[in-house]
Amino acid sequence: MKKNIIPAVRLTLVCFVFLCGVYTTAIWAVAQLAPGQGEGQTITESGKTYHENVGQRFTQDKYFWSRPSAVEYDATGSGGSNLGPSNPVYLQEIEERIKHFLKHNPEVNRSEIPSDLVTASGSGLDPHISIQAANVQAKRIAGLRGITESNIRKLIISNTEKPFLGLFGTERINVLKLNLALDKLNKIEI
Repeated sequence: MKKNIIPAVRLTLVCFVFLCGVYTTAIWAVAQLAPGQGEGQTITESGKTYHENVGQRFTQDKYFWSRPSAVEYDATGSGGSNLGPSNPVYLQEIEERIKHFLKHNPEVNRSEIPSDLVTASGSGLDPHISIQAANVQAKRIAGLRGITESNIRKLIISNTEKPFLGLFGTERINVLKLNLALDKLNKIEI
């Protein structure tokens, strides 16, 4: 028995030092090279600080709406609904989101609604929407803010993020950045 206990204790100590010390320090060091030094990317606007890499709820009609969240945009509980695409509860939820969107955007046809405006991402915290999701909301926002639709579309184009290295991913728009730019544009045009 003594023959097995001493190697087990040694292995435990080695694992403890490596996993609690070396590995943790290495991850911390890599995080220091990332934007925000591992604290997340933030934007400070009008004295308020926002996390730009975490999805946020925008429900007012004068703003671009975010992608729905299965976790109510709570970064401490990231996750999806885990309901399959044929689950009746999930299908009812999607139908309610479609009806809500059409109620606030009566000029849009049901077939024009991009899926990212009615389905949550796997994390429930996606801060981005597609270009189509932004464009389909342009008419509503232009009418409510008194800004021309062409200026809204220019704002969408100027806030479009290209794929990483031009290869990985798709074009997308950070909703928080777009809405902050929208507020700035509205102040200029008024």
